[in-house]
Amino acid sequence: MDILHVLNLDALSHGLANLSMFPYFDMAHYTVSIMALREQPGALAVSRVSPLACWFSSMLFCFGGAVLSGIMMAEPAVAPLSNSTNVLLASIIWYLVFYCPQDLAYCCAALLPLRLVLSAMKEVTRTWKVLGGVVQAHGKYKDSLMVMIANGWAKGAGGGLISNFEQLVRGVWKPETNELLKMSYPTKITLVGAVLFALQHTRYLPVQKHYLMLIYTTFTVVNKSRMMLTGSSTSPFAVIESAIYKTLFTGHSPYAALTGDIRKASITNGTSNGLAAADKESGENGATGQCSPTCSAKGENGSPKAKEASENAETKKCK
Repeated sequence: MDILHVLNLDALSHGLANLSMFPYFDMAHYTVSIMALREQPGALAVSRVSPLACWFSSMLFCFGGAVLSGIMMAEPAVAPLSNSTNVLLASIIWYLVFYCPQDLAYCCAALLPLRLVLSAMKEVTRTWKVLGGVVQAHGKYKDSLMVMIANGWAKGAGGGLISNFEQLVRGVWKPETNELLKMSYPTKITLVGAVLFALQHTRYLPVQKHYLMLIYTTFTVVNKSRMMLTGSSTSPFAVIESAIYKTLFTGHSPYAALTGDIRKASITNGTSNGLAAADKESGENGATGQCSPTCSAKGENGSPKAKEASENAETKKCK
């Protein structure tokens, strides 16, 4: 990392590595997470009907990564809730975001300059969560690179990975929103960070830890700020994903098999099946000489007249 030495970023990288997350960065993480929950469809209505369900969903948004990581490491899932200070801090922010008089807390935090700062601080906490998950897995499985990546990913993006369970708490069941089917940007960037930190921790990536933390944190903060300022939701990995997908798999985009193609195929199959059924029905009617319901009705209406005419003819003949 001679470039960092030239730019005199060595002290900055060490300072970032020794930065404490409590309380300011944790508060930013809780605020952004609970605001994201509030902006989910139907979440505000649930908060008025069942505050307990709303609080539980908020805690899953705030501590979902630690809960999922604990389950993967065979540790108690409620262990993250044992820190009463953090739980109390998250609960206070939850109450202010959902129930503050005149909605002042949410309106102030939703202002673009303040939200930009809070989101940048949340991205800083992502680095520590991913690194903490990698180190935790390395303590139990020293030679397992996949476990380190999986645990770092779970700890950094657990709130998104368990989103289906969180939705179930609010009475919503949308399995098609599973993050493994269509990953969002936070899930993707967390997976990239988990891979990088796991490679660095196992000495496959020849970079010092504090330098990698600085590079990764800078990238996540800058890219998140760019996405918020431009209003773009395009992932920076979209071009790479498309190139890899077109090279190794079939389709036009990474999610074509899950979105447009299936719908088009179902519509095409439904139309062809309907036409085939209609052709089959008309063929059968023509082969057996059956009439349509309208024809049969006419036949039934005309049969009494024919019978009466035949009876009159027989009477005249007899006379």
